[in-house]
Amino acid sequence: MDKKNNFVTLIVILFIGSFMGIGQLTPGIYVHTADKNGVKTFHQLKVKENYLIYTVFEKDPANFKKTLGGFYKTEQNQLMVDLEFNSNYATDSLKTWSPTYRMENNTLILNLETEIAFEPTSKISQDLDGAWLFATRGPDKGQDRRGEESSRKTLKFLKDGTFQWIAYDTDSFRFSGTGGGSYDAKNGVYTEQIEYFSRDNARVGATLKFDYDLKGKDWHHTGSNSKGEHMYEIWAKR
Repeated sequence: MDKKNNFVTLIVILFIGSFMGIGQLTPGIYVHTADKNGVKTFHQLKVKENYLIYTVFEKDPANFKKTLGGFYKTEQNQLMVDLEFNSNYATDSLKTWSPTYRMENNTLILNLETEIAFEPTSKISQDLDGAWLFATRGPDKGQDRRGEESSRKTLKFLKDGTFQWIAYDTDSFRFSGTGGGSYDAKNGVYTEQIEYFSRDNARVGATLKFDYDLKGKDWHHTGSNSKGEHMYEIWAKR
């Protein structure tokens, strides 16, 4: 009887362990770096509770490869992503993405043609963390705002010291551009270090500083853009 009970207990433990290995993704930033012939390729996966972004870029020399993202759910060992954007849509026509995955301790392993092991980065909490949609040019004078009802969107995703903006259209799936890297936000000053930029690789390595002010659910973003032109943007928390 004891042996039978022990056997049943073992089966339950194995089942639970297997389920936990598949389970819901833990929000965070996951990275994988590959080095081929001296060229480093960076795979970056940004995950929040129901949204993720996958981006690939190279360094030395800088070269943007691709990005895609959207709302997701998990089904057994598969990610089911309804894409909002896909930089390669013109060539692959993908509006959904469904790689298989598993978790091994804190390592996220995705099956992307071959298996890629993504390691989590350090957790960093800052003022501007979250997903933001461009709303309008400032200052706020009660003008019309762009929001979820508009198919034309510009999304900013900030988490754990990384940022990415993406401009896209959910109806036509037109992809207009993206850029990203690391950021710092403190004492009203927002600083970006650009690590990839789809429109111009020459801008990689630039540091941009802006002023920010949080007003309710709005982020008021002011300063000079990468061309040196004055800008005032208002972003709304998504």
